[in-house]
Amino acid sequence: MPHLAISPQQQEQMKAATPLLWLNDRYQNSEAAPARPSTKLLYRASARLERCAPLLQQLFPELEPSQGLIESPLLSAAALNQQINPLGGQLLLKADHALPIAGSIKARGGIHEVLCFAEKLALEQGLLSSIEDDYAKLAGDEARELFGRYTLAVGSTGNLGLSIGVTGAALGFRTQVHMSADAKEWKKERLRRRGVDVVEHQADYGVAVAAGRRNAQADPHCYFVDDERSPELFFGYATAALRLQQQLQQQGIIVDADHPLFVYLPSGVGGAPGGITFGLKQLFGDHVHCFLAEPVQAPCTLLGLAGEPGSEPLPCYDFGLNVDTDADGLAVGTASAWVCEAIRDLCSGVYTATDRQLYQQLYQLKSLENIEVEPSAAIGCLGPAMLNSESGQQYLQQHQLCGRLDQSTHIAWLTGGSLVPAQEYQRYLAQAKSCLES
Repeated sequence: MPHLAISPQQQEQMKAATPLLWLNDRYQNSEAAPARPSTKLLYRASARLERCAPLLQQLFPELEPSQGLIESPLLSAAALNQQINPLGGQLLLKADHALPIAGSIKARGGIHEVLCFAEKLALEQGLLSSIEDDYAKLAGDEARELFGRYTLAVGSTGNLGLSIGVTGAALGFRTQVHMSADAKEWKKERLRRRGVDVVEHQADYGVAVAAGRRNAQADPHCYFVDDERSPELFFGYATAALRLQQQLQQQGIIVDADHPLFVYLPSGVGGAPGGITFGLKQLFGDHVHCFLAEPVQAPCTLLGLAGEPGSEPLPCYDFGLNVDTDADGLAVGTASAWVCEAIRDLCSGVYTATDRQLYQQLYQLKSLENIEVEPSAAIGCLGPAMLNSESGQQYLQQHQLCGRLDQSTHIAWLTGGSLVPAQEYQRYLAQAKSCLES
C-alpha cells in the first residue's frame, strides 16, 4: 500500500470504522501543494455571479429579495453552543441548508458552472456582445433555442444533481443527472418533475460520475460538470468565503490572532468544502482553521489528503469500508485528486463520525434551534467536541490557541436540508430519537 501520513493506530481506527480526528502534518507547508490554483479565479467567479444576478432573479423569483444573490444567513446558536462546544467562544451556523434554488451547499458551485457554460455559448454566438452586456437576455427565446441544442450532464449523490438540473432546465438546456445507488428517491423525483433525465446506477458515486463522463465524451453537444475535476465548481463554492467575510464584519465578529476562527465542513468528494477552505485561507490566513468532516464508512478526503502529493487518492474500499452511510451526500469512496492538491497545505485536519452521532446532532439542531437538516449536514456540529479530544488538544497547543479559545468563533457549516419532504424529515427525526434512547 502507498505511504499514508496516518499513524498505524489511526489506520486501525479507520478500518474499524471508529471516529477519529486526523491532523494534517502538511498543514502550512506550501511546498506540499505546488499545483495550487490562482486566487484570481476566486474573484472572477464572484464577479460572474454578480453580473448574472439579474438573470438569476428573472429565472427564480425567490431571489428577488436578495436581488439575484445566492447566499445563506449566518445564524447565532447560543443554546446549541452550550450543549456541543466545550472549548469556549461562540458557535454560529452557516445556513447553506437553506440556500435558494437547490437547498444545499452545492447551489453556489453548480449554478456557477452552469452560468460559465451559458456565458461562453452566448458570447461565442453573439447573444452577448461582452461581459458588460445585459445578462437578462439569456432568459429570452433566442437564448433558450441556443441552449436547447446542448445537454448538461453530471454525476451526483443528489444535491449537485439538483443544483445543475434545476438551473440548467430553467435556462433551457437538456439536462441529465447520473445518480448513485445511495441517492434519495425524493431527489430523483424532484429532478424528474423539472424535466431532468435521471439515469440511475446500482453502484456508488464514482461509477455514476464515470458513466456521465463517458456519455458526454461521445456527444459533442454535451457538457459534463465534473465534480471530481472542475475549477468552475471549486471557485463557485469558494465565493462563500467572500460572503462569510462580509457577514462576520456585519456582525462585528473579529478574526485575528487573538480571535481565531474554526470552521467545520462536511465533505464528500471534497469540492465544496475544499473550495470554501481555499477561499477562507486566502482571506484569513493562519487565523482560520478548517476541518473537514466525514462518515466513518467514507473517509475518502482524509485518505486523499494523507496521500503523497501528486498521487491518486486511495479508495475507502481498500480499508475494508463499504461507504454505507445515511449521510448520502457524503457517501463517496474516492476523493477528488484535483481538490486534494489544491488544499493539501490549507486543511487543518479531518474528523470522522458515525451515523448515530450524526442523528444525535440532527436532533439537537431541531430541539434547540428549530433547524431541520439532512443527516450529512449535521456532522459539522461535532467539530468543537472533536477538537476537545486528545488529538484536538495537540493541535490547539501546537498553534498556541489554548489561551484564546474564550474569544474564538466556531462555524458549523450546514450543507443541506430545506428541500427535504416533511415525511422524509420525520423519518430522520424518528431515527434520531431512537439513537438518543438506545
